[in-house]
Amino acid sequence: MRIGFLISHPIQYLAPLFRELAKQCDLTVFYAHRQTAEQQARAGFGVAFDWDVDLLSGYHSRFLRNVARAPSTDRFFGCSTPEIATEIAAGGFDGFVVPGWALLTYWQAVRACRRAGVPVFARGDSQLMGPRSSAVRLAKAVAFRGILRQFDGFLYVGQRNRDYLLHYGAPAGRLFFSPHCVDNDAFRTASDTVRQQAAASADPSQLRRILFVGKLMERKRPFDVLRAVAQLRARGCLVEVAFAGSGELQGALAETAAAADVPVRFFGFVNQSELPGIYASADVTVLPSDGRETWGLVVNEAMACGVPAVVSDAVGCGPDLVQAGVTGETFPLGDVAALAGAIETVLSLDRDRTRHALAARMQTYSPERAARGIAGAVSALKSRSRAE
Repeated sequence: MRIGFLISHPIQYLAPLFRELAKQCDLTVFYAHRQTAEQQARAGFGVAFDWDVDLLSGYHSRFLRNVARAPSTDRFFGCSTPEIATEIAAGGFDGFVVPGWALLTYWQAVRACRRAGVPVFARGDSQLMGPRSSAVRLAKAVAFRGILRQFDGFLYVGQRNRDYLLHYGAPAGRLFFSPHCVDNDAFRTASDTVRQQAAASADPSQLRRILFVGKLMERKRPFDVLRAVAQLRARGCLVEVAFAGSGELQGALAETAAAADVPVRFFGFVNQSELPGIYASADVTVLPSDGRETWGLVVNEAMACGVPAVVSDAVGCGPDLVQAGVTGETFPLGDVAALAGAIETVLSLDRDRTRHALAARMQTYSPERAARGIAGAVSALKSRSRAE
């Protein structure tokens, strides 16, 4: 079975999925753009960098020529790759996957698939929770139904993404589960190593650490973490905050922490190879973002490292990954008192039992399960077309 996959540029959390998918089919991944270190900084990371893990080995890939006047991955016309039509016409693909419809290159692939008779699938993570005006909702209700009709199948990453697709008219029989995932094995192994090394020098009086991982921006609501921890400390909880990520709010966060007498550590931008150690140092990870956090892969990373999570009820991964009192807690968006209570609850959980539950949850939200979902979707539509 031959499968093609078009993506804007190499992305750290997709490489493990591609390696697993390559074990199950003849896979070719096409990249529309070579992201520079400076473009990574402009994408919100705040610093210029290259990922320090291998993103291209273990599967077949090639870079297309991006003919856009202003090449970019964050603008619709920033990725234009007309040659994808030739690749699809000559590729003999049984199925082709694009991550949505936000770039011109994806539509170039969709049109080529329609002409070549290749089933085309969308795999995204949109949800209905994001803040939208009634006018925007009405416009989407009209436009998206037409957009979805251009696809033969849909690979949903979680419950809210499935609800989103059904809301806009995607046929239930054309929906296939391919969960969002990270390299669970790498995160687990590396974090276990760090914990074992740190165990000998552990200080029983050490503050328990509340970790925020992500870009320091308003929509991720990092100030809510500080305010919640300030409440916990006011009632005697020995806790501190750590921020792993960079962004425009760092200075203001430092000032707020000092004013509230909250112990805080800023790690700045943390590359992939260093992240497991950061998670291993934490007792709970908090993601208080609004509905624009359509999933929240930092929660996958934390849970793969055996760390439970507290997320707002607007974060997309909540219904899939967070089981109250078992793998973490959810709280109403913006409710700092509820956030403080959720953190306190998670800190009281039995650590060994929680890690066992997290490991079980990650077996579903894994590269192997996600790859199996893609291969199974292509196989299912191939079988249906033969029957018809």
